[in-house]
Amino acid sequence: MIIVMRTGASPEQVEEIVERIKQEGLSVHLSEGVEKTIIGAIGDKSRLESLALEAYPAVDKVVPILRPYKLAGREFHPQDTVIDINGLKIGGNQVHVMAGPCAVESRDQILETARAVKQAGATILRGGAFKPRTSPYSFQGLEEEGLKLLAEAREQTGLLIVTEVVDPRNVELVANYADILQVGARNMQNFFLLRELSTCDKPVMLKRGPSATYEEWIMAAEYLMAGGNYNVMFCERGIRTFETHTRNTLDLCAVPVLKQLSHLPVIIDPSHGTGRRDTVKPMSMAAIAAGADGLMIEVHPEPSKAMSDGPQSLTPQQFAGLMGDLRKVAEVMGRTL
Repeated sequence: MIIVMRTGASPEQVEEIVERIKQEGLSVHLSEGVEKTIIGAIGDKSRLESLALEAYPAVDKVVPILRPYKLAGREFHPQDTVIDINGLKIGGNQVHVMAGPCAVESRDQILETARAVKQAGATILRGGAFKPRTSPYSFQGLEEEGLKLLAEAREQTGLLIVTEVVDPRNVELVANYADILQVGARNMQNFFLLRELSTCDKPVMLKRGPSATYEEWIMAAEYLMAGGNYNVMFCERGIRTFETHTRNTLDLCAVPVLKQLSHLPVIIDPSHGTGRRDTVKPMSMAAIAAGADGLMIEVHPEPSKAMSDGPQSLTPQQFAGLMGDLRKVAEVMGRTL
């Protein structure tokens, strides 16, 4: 339920409504805009209906939320969410590029890549330390040693770190090193992991499952937010369709749809979305044109020798060229890169 306060409602009147809602054992989320204050009440529907909040003079109207997601929905939070990580703002006017290898393989590899993507204009370094793979015989990552190498790369370059967490038992460990915790496509509906991350104080990037609908994806974000972590961003990384020419089908329609349904930032991963380095550039440019808040691009010093996802990884030189083209698109869209 959304309670819209009248223009000019005093802080005391707002607090009166908040306390009334809490008396019923319901959760409250406050959104204070320039002109209007909106109070979100979440909980048992029967208790919500018994509040009779329309009787309060400072209340303009009470609107039920019909969609199954509340906290993640645009109805509940009309303004765009901007996630501030040590001064770096995701969801604002600047488009942020997360770049780096699929997996951290060695100290030299990750440091070389970090320096290269930093010089080209990336603001966040991506790299997998824990790698859930389809085959149990494939490289599974360096685990904590990989996290330490990522932290060293951050020290040397100033780049923020985004890396995947795959197990609820490892959330605290990964959070000790990373600035943004990634939930991979395979774990989008791992509700035990989502609940653990919901109490974490680090932002979460939620990748879309290969067969997930928009509503299922937003409901996964709802799990994170229901536990108190409101710093959530979506990441579209391609869905499974009948097409076999590309690894996945990159659904760029997700950007405007999510922007309409939700207030959370949207990131696009054209590397996993297509699985082909020759399509990364056009899909990256299209993503910015569609309104994406950021990109996640795989870069490796020697893609032919990469231990995972070499065919979709750019060389540092290719990435630098791409960044130049992306700046032109961002400028046309009235944004910065």
